[in-house]
Amino acid sequence: MMLIVLCCSFILLSACQNNDSSTVFNTSNSEDTTADTSRVPWDYRIVDSTVGDLIGSDMTVLPDNELLPNDGNYATGDKIWTLQYMDAELTTDADKRGDIRLSAWQLIKSYKDEASAKKDLERLKVSVKTDVNLVGVYTTKYKDKTRSFAVLELPSGNRIKQPIDTDMYKTLEKKKKANVILEEVHDFTDYDLAYAKFRGWAK
Repeated sequence: MMLIVLCCSFILLSACQNNDSSTVFNTSNSEDTTADTSRVPWDYRIVDSTVGDLIGSDMTVLPDNELLPNDGNYATGDKIWTLQYMDAELTTDADKRGDIRLSAWQLIKSYKDEASAKKDLERLKVSVKTDVNLVGVYTTKYKDKTRSFAVLELPSGNRIKQPIDTDMYKTLEKKKKANVILEEVHDFTDYDLAYAKFRGWAK
């Protein structure tokens, strides 16, 4: 009887070992699905606004009734300009493809005149000409129609594709770098933190 029990136990253990690849403890075939996620400054805008109710040292800004410190000692009904910003959650996968989720617009500062607001905006959004890595160009065809694209690697590390015409395809076909115009969007609380966005081809 003891011999029969031992044989059965051996058979069961062998079966478990043979099916080990299907157990939840086996990770030899699992893929690395980790992705890098970061929050970056995305955009700014100037909005013509009106002061609403005064609440202590704060004020509401119309038309959305958003609360902002009344640093300019404004009165209800005063016309002001506000600087608003939008940030983004940028997720980059192993293939350097980016997924972007944008936040809502948020108030950060008020101004008595538009010129002062524009001065800050020009500092936070800077246009630059530079060379970026050109991953390559390719052409697709669908129902006798062809489209060409260039794949660029931005300073942030993520890759984007841009449609190009035949002349630009020939220009970029054998190059490793492309001369482009980027817009650097800087964080208003940490100027060294910036995100570069493609804004066109530089001549």
